[in-house]
Amino acid sequence: MAVLRSGQGVLRRKPVEAIERIEDDEATATGGRLNRSLGLWQLTAIGIGGIIGAGIFTLAGTVANGTAGPAVVISFLIAGVASAAAALSYAEFAGLIPRAGSAYTYGYAVLGEIVGWFIGWDLLLEYTAIVAVVAIGISGYFDFLLSQAGMRLPAWLLGAPGTGRGHRVDLFAAVLCLLIAYLLTLGIRSAARFETTVVGIKVVVVLLVIAVGFFHIDTAHYHPFFPYGVAGTFTGAATVFFAVFGYDAMSTAAEESQDAQRHMPKAIVYSLAASMVLYVLACLVLTGMQSYRDIDKESGFSGAFKSVGLNGIANVVAVGAIIGILTVMFTFMLGVTRVWYSMSRDGLLPKGFARTHPTRHVPTRVTWIVGVASAAIAGFVPIGTAAELTNIGILLAFVVVCVAVIVLRYRRPELPRSFRCPAMPVVPGIGALFSVWLITFLHWQTWVRFAVWFLVGLAIYFGYSYRRSELARTP
Repeated sequence: MAVLRSGQGVLRRKPVEAIERIEDDEATATGGRLNRSLGLWQLTAIGIGGIIGAGIFTLAGTVANGTAGPAVVISFLIAGVASAAAALSYAEFAGLIPRAGSAYTYGYAVLGEIVGWFIGWDLLLEYTAIVAVVAIGISGYFDFLLSQAGMRLPAWLLGAPGTGRGHRVDLFAAVLCLLIAYLLTLGIRSAARFETTVVGIKVVVVLLVIAVGFFHIDTAHYHPFFPYGVAGTFTGAATVFFAVFGYDAMSTAAEESQDAQRHMPKAIVYSLAASMVLYVLACLVLTGMQSYRDIDKESGFSGAFKSVGLNGIANVVAVGAIIGILTVMFTFMLGVTRVWYSMSRDGLLPKGFARTHPTRHVPTRVTWIVGVASAAIAGFVPIGTAAELTNIGILLAFVVVCVAVIVLRYRRPELPRSFRCPAMPVVPGIGALFSVWLITFLHWQTWVRFAVWFLVGLAIYFGYSYRRSELARTP
């Protein structure tokens, strides 16, 4: 099947105005059409589900205690502004190219096939690792609730090898990954309905925590506001940046939106704005209820409510943490399966992975592979090691999207855009520079793992993808 293209060799691109027709043709040829059933509020819920989770229930306490003190609220605001710069770039692309794949598709269309390949290849690892890390985090809260009820799991089921005496597998985390995979195979309509309901419960829990905690704030706890200096505040921003993206994974579902050109940009902006308001209020409550020195690094809000004698609320927080983090798993597993689907449809990976269920219209093969892979990581890899896999690829994706939106605005200014990133090129420039700055904070082990994954991807691209790409068949 011949398709239009621009550029040559590894820099060949699909013309933006032809992408929708080309990919519809490819979906028909592979039997891989997705079902458009997501409305604006379902998309927004998926975005909020990917953003709010570990940030409130874990990172806020960790950063407040040892990095930023009460200024953790400023850390979240700095990270939020930087993330918003990237989010506005995503929003312009989501309205212009409403197709599955997110940063992979945008990079492919603007900067060339080799750039799209490596962003997609990185996101396959990053998103899968995030699902696993989040599952491990939920497992810890689940064990806490069992202990509150006087029950304990056998030691060998409590964590991966190397995380404690006798630990062999984190069974709960592994099973949870498989359950999320099963949920996604039921069809996007059913899965999104579940996600919207759970996100609603999570937001109610967070609002309850904020409302009750507000009456136990002691303003003396806000002094000193910068106990670790301004440098600690910026270091905290680099740490919590992990908590203020998620809309990127949500944008991979553009092809399952009822009106992606109108709804996707709004969903991206709404989900980040709502999440940032909740983050700021929650941080003010947390650091107002306890001195930053006394905040529990592992379960900050549970410890804060216990400190004022509200043990019942502490248990509600633990339940809310499990629910909140569960939605993060959903969003990122949805994201990785849609990136894989899109890469396969383009011929960069075997076409068989682009096939969807005949009635549910979801890529079930890919979903189960991701479910099993994330379950293996969650069950047998310590959380610290797994977490190190989740940083660099997403930051590089942000850089690519921010650069690509600038390039395309000047290369093709006449293209119809349902949303335009403001203050071009300043806003996307800030997003790109901040992402590059955060990359400098990563450990050398992360770079080694990235290099290995990069070399494997390089071998696959030139050994398979370059020749089998749909664009390679264009005369």
